[in-house]
Amino acid sequence: MTVPDLARSHARTPAALRPVTFERHAAPHAEGSCLVRFGTTTVLCTASVEDGVPSWRKGKGLGWLTAEYAMLPRATHTRSARERGTVGGRTQEIQRLIGRSVRAMIPDMAFGEFTIKVDCDVLVADGGTRTASITGACVAVVDACAWMVRTGRVPASPVAHHVAAVSVGIVDGTPVLDLDYAEDVRAGVDMNVVMLDGARYVEVQGTGEHATFDRHELDRLLALAGDGIATLDTLQRAALAR
Repeated sequence: MTVPDLARSHARTPAALRPVTFERHAAPHAEGSCLVRFGTTTVLCTASVEDGVPSWRKGKGLGWLTAEYAMLPRATHTRSARERGTVGGRTQEIQRLIGRSVRAMIPDMAFGEFTIKVDCDVLVADGGTRTASITGACVAVVDACAWMVRTGRVPASPVAHHVAAVSVGIVDGTPVLDLDYAEDVRAGVDMNVVMLDGARYVEVQGTGEHATFDRHELDRLLALAGDGIATLDTLQRAALAR
């Protein structure tokens, strides 16, 4: 299949992101918040600052950051049950990925004994919910840390890096960037890539769902992801500058 044969949402080329927007302060009571959209995928990300840290962290003068992820029952085409009490394995995996990714923004955690709790709630799911969550959470955490500065909790923002994430995959034989749901379900290879400042990898999750891939294809996917994340980094910084 040649590249022009692949029809994509939003009339995109294989190397194009869906339309991406960031709406800051979408949850006015949170210290930091961002409503992020990757195409129709929509996630509300909040960052809440609480006094204190987990017991194993006390007495070290260091902070902590943790993340939770949830999908609303009608985020998808059919209603899914709410997860109450113990969350499912997929949710746990995504929460841990978001937590690892966003903690990379503050490598030394030297912002005193405060906990930043990130919540990512999927309002509309059309592929890439975990990557949208990470990318939106970054904006929320930057704003939450700015709030900590304004309120005298820290002398300067502890944020050292920005983090963003995107999916890539091989669909109908073509490497593509930022898969929507229709592409994700038929992708032969599916990968999620997380990077700091569009330059250093935090995590690469790659799976041969219905096919295998060679080194050349892997390099092509990583290059696509790198270009996409560089664009996301630019969009994040523009949103934060407004």
